[in-house]
Amino acid sequence: MNQNNQELESLIRKIPKNDLHVHLDGSVRLETIIDFSKRQNLNLPSYTVEGLNETVFKERYASLEEYLTTFGYSCAVMQKPEYLEQIAYEFALDNQKEGVRYVEVRFAPQLHINDDMNMETVLKSVNFGMEKAQKEFNEKPEIKNGEEPPFYYGIIVCAMRNFGPWSGYYDGFIKSLTYSSMSDICRLASLELAKGAVKIRDKLGIPIVGFDLAGAEAGYPAADHWEAFQYVHESFMPKTVHAGEAYGPESIFQAITELHADRIGHGYFLFESSKIEDSSIKDKEKYINDLCQYIADRRVTIEICLTSNLQTNPSVKEIKNHAFKKMMEYKLCTTFCTDNRTVSKTTVTKEILIALSNFSFDSKTLKDCIIYGFKRSFFPESYSRKRVYVRQCLNYYDKLMRENSGLI
Repeated sequence: MNQNNQELESLIRKIPKNDLHVHLDGSVRLETIIDFSKRQNLNLPSYTVEGLNETVFKERYASLEEYLTTFGYSCAVMQKPEYLEQIAYEFALDNQKEGVRYVEVRFAPQLHINDDMNMETVLKSVNFGMEKAQKEFNEKPEIKNGEEPPFYYGIIVCAMRNFGPWSGYYDGFIKSLTYSSMSDICRLASLELAKGAVKIRDKLGIPIVGFDLAGAEAGYPAADHWEAFQYVHESFMPKTVHAGEAYGPESIFQAITELHADRIGHGYFLFESSKIEDSSIKDKEKYINDLCQYIADRRVTIEICLTSNLQTNPSVKEIKNHAFKKMMEYKLCTTFCTDNRTVSKTTVTKEILIALSNFSFDSKTLKDCIIYGFKRSFFPESYSRKRVYVRQCLNYYDKLMRENSGLI
């Protein structure tokens, strides 16, 4: 790396950033997976970081299915309150270290409910870790004197489009509903999560800021989970939905119109006309253009995950082929996210540097993407406090850019 590249990377690490789409179970330190696995006598393919990088957490994956196998190892060490708390604490520290000042960490609480933890305990444990890291960071002199913006976080709970006996909770849920179809079981599990998230938010004041739908899109339509999203919608909880990651434009439209999605996770196949399956849509290009206009008009934000998309969709081949280029042409509201820091071996800093290297990108476009993230976040405090915070972040961003003019 030459000096200019080093200076650019240093600048990107310093500027205040955000990450609105990042999974806790995909962002566990490998050292922690090894440590907790040893404590519980869990089997790993290797008990060294280098070995796990070779066998499990790779640079590239053959398919989305291979990518998802990594979560079996991380979720296995997230089944105790103290482990969840430490993992959340370390996650926050890793974000703070690279200049992320606001993060919305997401995960599926139902994957961690067991004999030792109910949903409330799961969410309290993650919150304890995040809150501890926030308090420590915000005690720094440069934060207290207003020179730099503080660190904040929110928690997003994920419902699953489809699941199997992946946890004690899911296994029991399936077995207890003997006469229900799997689609009905998944629908009911989502509704139960929605009710729990709202009640725990209101009872304990935990910053549960959003509700998400994750998992395989094909064959598992978002509309199946309408009741859960309607419930959180009526309880004034913001919504984001994984859509267009492995399915087409119709999935994105359904997420926005049926589930009231304020943001879309990935949206990679937004422009893929070949993935439109509704035979009543005759002019597919017009449908895509109309959908883009609809998204742009309503400022529905797309959570861009460049590295992750390259890994889970081998057909992408090169970052330059990513749909982000067209999203910029359509002036859509986008923001850079990591998806899974450990699984994808990435950071927000790295995602921004990849974008700068592969797309026609100037300082204004970069600023827009970062500020969109702060503005379109599900910030856990009042709107007036959010405006003040966004202005703090923007002022600090501008200060660093003035001091490093010419690098971008």
